[in-house]
Amino acid sequence: MVKRTKWIGALAATVCTALLAVSLSTPAPVKAASNMVPDYEVKLLMQPSAVLGSDNKLTSTVRSAFGMPETVTKMNIQFMDTDNQDIYSNGWIPRIRKTEGESKFELTYKKRYPISNGNIDAALTLANLEGFDSTDTNYEAQVEWGYQNKALSISTTKTASKSGYSGMDLPSASDSRKLLKDNVPGKMDDWLYNNWGTDMLDDSRKFGPILAKRYIGTWSGIKTYIEIWPINNAAGTGTEYIVEISFKTTSSTTASQKHDELITYLQNNGWFLAQDSLKTQLIMDRY
Repeated sequence: MVKRTKWIGALAATVCTALLAVSLSTPAPVKAASNMVPDYEVKLLMQPSAVLGSDNKLTSTVRSAFGMPETVTKMNIQFMDTDNQDIYSNGWIPRIRKTEGESKFELTYKKRYPISNGNIDAALTLANLEGFDSTDTNYEAQVEWGYQNKALSISTTKTASKSGYSGMDLPSASDSRKLLKDNVPGKMDDWLYNNWGTDMLDDSRKFGPILAKRYIGTWSGIKTYIEIWPINNAAGTGTEYIVEISFKTTSSTTASQKHDELITYLQNNGWFLAQDSLKTQLIMDRY
Protein backbone atom coordinates (compact mmCIF):
# COMPACT_ATOMS: atom_id res chain seq x y z
CA MET A 1 0.00 0.00 0.00
CA VAL A 2 2.90 2.33 0.84
CA LYS A 3 4.52 1.54 -2.51
CA ARG A 4 1.25 2.23 -4.35
CA THR A 5 0.85 5.60 -2.58
CA LYS A 6 4.41 6.58 -3.48
CA TRP A 7 3.81 5.55 -7.09
CA ILE A 8 0.63 7.62 -7.35
CA GLY A 9 2.42 10.63 -5.84
CA ALA A 10 5.28 10.31 -8.28
CA LEU A 11 2.87 10.00 -11.22
CA ALA A 12 0.94 13.09 -10.12
CA ALA A 13 4.16 15.07 -9.84
CA THR A 14 5.20 13.97 -13.34
CA VAL A 15 1.82 14.96 -14.82
CA CYS A 16 1.91 18.38 -13.14
CA THR A 17 5.41 18.99 -14.45
CA ALA A 18 4.36 18.02 -17.96
CA LEU A 19 1.27 20.24 -17.87
CA LEU A 20 3.34 23.16 -16.59
CA ALA A 21 5.83 22.65 -19.40
CA VAL A 22 3.03 22.64 -21.98
CA SER A 23 1.44 25.76 -20.54
CA LEU A 24 4.76 27.59 -20.59
CA SER A 25 5.65 26.53 -24.14
CA THR A 26 2.23 27.13 -25.75
CA PRO A 27 1.88 30.75 -26.93
CA ALA A 28 -1.22 32.67 -25.94
CA PRO A 29 -3.78 33.05 -28.73
CA VAL A 30 -3.36 36.23 -30.76
CA LYS A 31 -6.23 38.64 -30.28
CA ALA A 32 -7.56 40.08 -33.52
CA ALA A 33 -7.34 43.85 -33.93
CA SER A 34 -10.58 45.72 -33.42
CA ASN A 35 -12.54 47.45 -36.15
CA MET A 36 -11.75 51.00 -37.16
CA VAL A 37 -13.75 53.78 -35.46
CA PRO A 38 -15.34 55.99 -38.13
CA ASP A 39 -16.52 59.55 -38.10
CA TYR A 40 -19.67 60.51 -40.00
CA GLU A 41 -20.37 62.86 -42.88
CA VAL A 42 -23.98 63.61 -43.67
CA LYS A 43 -24.42 64.48 -47.35
CA LEU A 44 -27.73 65.65 -48.79
CA LEU A 45 -28.71 67.16 -52.12
CA MET A 46 -30.36 70.53 -52.66
CA GLN A 47 -32.63 71.39 -55.58
CA PRO A 48 -30.43 73.45 -57.96
CA SER A 49 -33.34 75.39 -59.44
CA ALA A 50 -34.38 76.47 -55.93
CA VAL A 51 -31.01 77.43 -54.45
CA LEU A 52 -28.97 78.74 -57.40
CA GLY A 53 -29.37 82.07 -59.12
CA SER A 54 -29.02 82.71 -62.85
CA ASP A 55 -25.25 82.97 -62.28
CA ASN A 56 -25.23 79.42 -60.83
CA LYS A 57 -24.17 80.73 -57.43
CA LEU A 58 -26.08 80.30 -54.17
CA THR A 59 -28.84 82.86 -53.74
CA SER A 60 -28.47 85.40 -50.97
CA THR A 61 -31.43 83.82 -49.17
CA VAL A 62 -29.67 80.44 -48.94
CA ARG A 63 -26.37 82.01 -47.95
CA SER A 64 -28.07 84.02 -45.23
CA ALA A 65 -29.83 80.93 -43.86
CA PHE A 66 -26.50 79.18 -43.31
CA GLY A 67 -24.40 82.24 -42.45
CA MET A 68 -22.28 81.82 -45.57
CA PRO A 69 -20.29 84.67 -47.10
CA GLU A 70 -20.39 85.36 -50.81
CA THR A 71 -16.78 84.22 -51.17
CA VAL A 72 -16.12 80.61 -52.11
CA THR A 73 -13.21 78.19 -52.16
CA LYS A 74 -12.54 76.68 -55.58
CA MET A 75 -11.52 73.05 -55.97
CA ASN A 76 -10.39 71.38 -59.18
CA ILE A 77 -10.89 67.61 -59.09
CA GLN A 78 -10.18 64.68 -61.36
CA PHE A 79 -10.26 60.90 -60.97
CA MET A 80 -8.04 58.34 -62.68
CA ASP A 81 -9.10 54.91 -63.90
CA THR A 82 -8.87 52.56 -66.86
CA ASP A 83 -11.37 52.75 -69.70
CA ASN A 84 -13.07 49.69 -68.20
CA GLN A 85 -13.03 51.28 -64.73
CA ASP A 86 -11.12 48.35 -63.24
CA ILE A 87 -10.12 50.42 -60.21
CA TYR A 88 -13.58 51.79 -59.45
CA SER A 89 -15.26 48.40 -59.96
CA ASN A 90 -12.98 46.99 -57.24
CA GLY A 91 -14.08 49.66 -54.80
CA TRP A 92 -11.04 51.93 -55.08
CA ILE A 93 -11.12 55.62 -56.03
CA PRO A 94 -7.85 57.48 -56.74
CA ARG A 95 -8.43 61.23 -56.87
CA ILE A 96 -6.29 64.32 -57.49
CA ARG A 97 -7.49 67.66 -56.17
CA LYS A 98 -6.11 71.17 -56.23
CA THR A 99 -7.68 73.54 -53.73
CA GLU A 100 -7.51 77.30 -54.10
CA GLY A 101 -4.76 78.72 -51.94
CA GLU A 102 -2.91 75.40 -51.59
CA SER A 103 0.48 74.98 -53.27
CA LYS A 104 0.43 71.17 -53.60
CA PHE A 105 -1.79 68.57 -55.20
CA GLU A 106 -3.84 66.45 -52.84
CA LEU A 107 -3.78 62.74 -53.71
CA THR A 108 -6.53 60.67 -52.12
CA TYR A 109 -6.83 56.88 -52.31
CA LYS A 110 -10.24 55.74 -51.10
CA LYS A 111 -11.64 52.23 -50.60
CA ARG A 112 -15.41 52.20 -50.43
CA TYR A 113 -17.71 49.56 -48.92
CA PRO A 114 -21.48 49.62 -49.35
CA ILE A 115 -23.49 49.50 -46.12
CA SER A 116 -26.47 47.16 -46.42
CA ASN A 117 -29.60 47.66 -44.31
CA GLY A 118 -27.83 50.31 -42.26
CA ASN A 119 -25.43 47.73 -40.76
CA ILE A 120 -22.30 49.84 -40.27
CA ASP A 121 -20.60 47.22 -38.07
CA ALA A 122 -20.85 44.60 -40.82
CA ALA A 123 -19.06 46.92 -43.27
CA LEU A 124 -16.36 47.72 -40.69
CA THR A 125 -15.88 44.00 -40.01
CA LEU A 126 -15.50 43.24 -43.71
CA ALA A 127 -12.96 46.05 -44.00
CA ASN A 128 -11.14 44.58 -41.00
CA LEU A 129 -10.97 41.17 -42.69
CA GLU A 130 -9.46 42.86 -45.73
CA GLY A 131 -6.73 44.54 -43.69
CA PHE A 132 -8.24 47.83 -42.51
CA ASP A 133 -8.31 47.66 -38.70
CA SER A 134 -7.78 49.99 -35.76
CA THR A 135 -4.00 49.46 -35.74
CA ASP A 136 -3.62 51.03 -39.19
CA THR A 137 -3.10 54.74 -38.52
CA ASN A 138 -2.43 55.53 -42.18
CA TYR A 139 -6.13 55.36 -43.04
CA GLU A 140 -9.24 57.12 -41.79
CA ALA A 141 -12.70 55.58 -41.76
CA GLN A 142 -15.82 57.58 -42.48
CA VAL A 143 -19.48 56.71 -42.87
CA GLU A 144 -20.95 58.74 -45.73
CA TRP A 145 -24.57 59.21 -44.69
CA GLY A 146 -26.80 60.13 -47.59
CA TYR A 147 -30.55 60.61 -47.96
CA GLN A 148 -31.41 56.90 -47.84
CA ASN A 149 -28.11 55.09 -48.36
CA LYS A 150 -24.86 54.89 -46.43
CA ALA A 151 -21.36 53.85 -47.47
CA LEU A 152 -18.13 53.26 -45.58
CA SER A 153 -15.09 54.96 -47.04
CA ILE A 154 -11.56 54.25 -45.85
CA SER A 155 -9.02 56.67 -47.25
CA THR A 156 -5.48 57.92 -47.06
CA THR A 157 -4.39 61.31 -48.38
CA LYS A 158 -0.96 62.46 -49.50
CA THR A 159 0.38 65.67 -51.03
CA ALA A 160 2.72 66.06 -53.97
CA SER A 161 4.24 68.78 -56.14
CA LYS A 162 4.96 68.91 -59.85
CA SER A 163 6.73 71.72 -61.66
CA GLY A 164 5.10 73.41 -64.62
CA TYR A 165 1.68 73.90 -63.02
CA SER A 166 0.26 76.98 -61.35
CA GLY A 167 -2.98 78.26 -59.88
CA MET A 168 -5.81 75.75 -60.17
CA ASP A 169 -4.17 73.69 -62.92
CA LEU A 170 -4.35 69.92 -62.55
CA PRO A 171 -1.58 67.65 -63.88
CA SER A 172 -1.78 66.04 -67.30
CA ALA A 173 -2.80 62.40 -67.62
CA SER A 174 0.82 61.22 -67.78
CA ASP A 175 1.87 63.36 -64.81
CA SER A 176 -1.22 62.24 -62.88
CA ARG A 177 -0.33 58.60 -63.49
CA LYS A 178 3.21 59.17 -62.23
CA LEU A 179 2.14 61.10 -59.13
CA LEU A 180 -0.42 58.48 -58.15
CA LYS A 181 1.96 55.56 -58.83
CA ASP A 182 4.81 57.15 -56.89
CA ASN A 183 2.56 57.53 -53.84
CA VAL A 184 0.27 54.51 -54.16
CA PRO A 185 -0.36 52.87 -50.76
CA GLY A 186 0.56 49.22 -50.35
CA LYS A 187 -2.98 47.99 -49.75
CA MET A 188 -4.19 49.39 -53.06
CA ASP A 189 -1.07 48.35 -54.95
CA ASP A 190 -1.37 44.71 -53.85
CA TRP A 191 -5.16 44.53 -53.79
CA LEU A 192 -5.70 41.66 -56.25
CA TYR A 193 -2.04 40.76 -56.84
CA ASN A 194 1.37 42.34 -56.34
CA ASN A 195 1.53 45.72 -58.12
CA TRP A 196 -2.10 45.55 -59.19
CA GLY A 197 -2.62 49.23 -58.35
CA THR A 198 0.46 50.29 -60.29
CA ASP A 199 -0.61 48.20 -63.28
CA MET A 200 -4.08 49.72 -63.28
CA LEU A 201 -2.75 53.27 -62.94
CA ASP A 202 -0.36 52.61 -65.86
CA ASP A 203 -3.45 52.16 -68.05
CA SER A 204 -5.51 54.93 -66.49
CA ARG A 205 -6.92 58.12 -67.94
CA LYS A 206 -8.60 61.23 -66.55
CA PHE A 207 -12.25 61.37 -65.52
CA GLY A 208 -13.04 65.05 -65.17
CA PRO A 209 -11.83 67.62 -64.31
CA ILE A 210 -14.58 69.28 -62.29
CA LEU A 211 -14.12 72.84 -61.05
CA ALA A 212 -16.27 72.87 -57.90
CA LYS A 213 -17.04 75.69 -55.47
CA ARG A 214 -17.43 75.38 -51.71
CA TYR A 215 -19.31 77.68 -49.33
CA ILE A 216 -18.68 77.36 -45.59
CA GLY A 217 -21.16 78.35 -42.87
CA THR A 218 -23.07 76.91 -39.92
CA TRP A 219 -26.39 75.22 -39.28
CA SER A 220 -27.72 74.21 -35.86
CA GLY A 221 -24.35 75.09 -34.37
CA ILE A 222 -22.47 72.73 -36.73
CA LYS A 223 -19.93 73.74 -39.38
CA THR A 224 -21.70 73.21 -42.68
CA TYR A 225 -20.56 73.08 -46.30
CA ILE A 226 -22.44 73.61 -49.54
CA GLU A 227 -20.63 72.55 -52.70
CA ILE A 228 -21.61 73.18 -56.30
CA TRP A 229 -20.29 70.67 -58.83
CA PRO A 230 -20.80 71.40 -62.55
CA ILE A 231 -20.89 68.00 -64.27
CA ASN A 232 -21.50 67.10 -67.91
CA ASN A 233 -25.15 66.25 -68.42
CA ALA A 234 -26.20 62.76 -69.50
CA ALA A 235 -26.44 63.75 -73.17
CA GLY A 236 -23.01 65.41 -73.13
CA THR A 237 -24.50 68.59 -74.53
CA GLY A 238 -24.35 70.83 -71.48
CA THR A 239 -23.82 71.08 -67.74
CA GLU A 240 -25.80 69.69 -64.81
CA TYR A 241 -25.23 71.35 -61.44
CA ILE A 242 -25.02 69.13 -58.37
CA VAL A 243 -25.57 71.04 -55.12
CA GLU A 244 -24.59 69.13 -51.99
CA ILE A 245 -24.89 70.21 -48.36
CA SER A 246 -22.85 68.37 -45.74
CA PHE A 247 -21.54 68.34 -42.20
CA LYS A 248 -19.26 66.07 -40.17
CA THR A 249 -19.50 64.65 -36.67
CA THR A 250 -17.80 61.96 -34.59
CA SER A 251 -21.13 60.83 -33.12
CA SER A 252 -23.46 58.40 -34.86
CA THR A 253 -26.30 59.66 -32.67
CA THR A 254 -25.71 63.25 -33.75
CA ALA A 255 -25.39 62.19 -37.38
CA SER A 256 -28.73 60.37 -37.26
CA GLN A 257 -30.59 63.12 -35.43
CA LYS A 258 -29.22 66.04 -37.43
CA HIS A 259 -29.59 64.12 -40.71
CA ASP A 260 -33.35 63.99 -40.16
CA GLU A 261 -33.54 67.55 -38.85
CA LEU A 262 -31.65 68.93 -41.84
CA ILE A 263 -33.94 67.10 -44.28
CA THR A 264 -36.96 68.64 -42.54
CA TYR A 265 -35.35 72.09 -42.61
CA LEU A 266 -34.55 71.85 -46.32
CA GLN A 267 -38.02 70.52 -47.11
CA ASN A 268 -39.70 73.35 -45.23
CA ASN A 269 -37.77 75.85 -47.33
CA GLY A 270 -38.39 74.07 -50.63
CA TRP A 271 -34.68 73.37 -51.07
CA PHE A 272 -34.50 69.58 -50.70
CA LEU A 273 -33.79 67.11 -53.50
CA ALA A 274 -34.91 63.65 -52.40
CA GLN A 275 -32.07 61.68 -53.99
CA ASP A 276 -28.80 60.22 -52.81
CA SER A 277 -25.66 62.03 -53.87
CA LEU A 278 -23.78 60.07 -56.56
CA LYS A 279 -21.21 62.61 -57.75
CA THR A 280 -18.40 60.14 -58.31
CA GLN A 281 -20.64 57.69 -60.14
CA LEU A 282 -21.92 60.45 -62.44
CA ILE A 283 -18.38 61.55 -63.24
CA MET A 284 -17.31 57.98 -64.00
CA ASP A 285 -20.34 57.58 -66.28
CA ARG A 286 -20.08 60.87 -68.14
CA TYR A 287 -16.38 61.52 -68.77
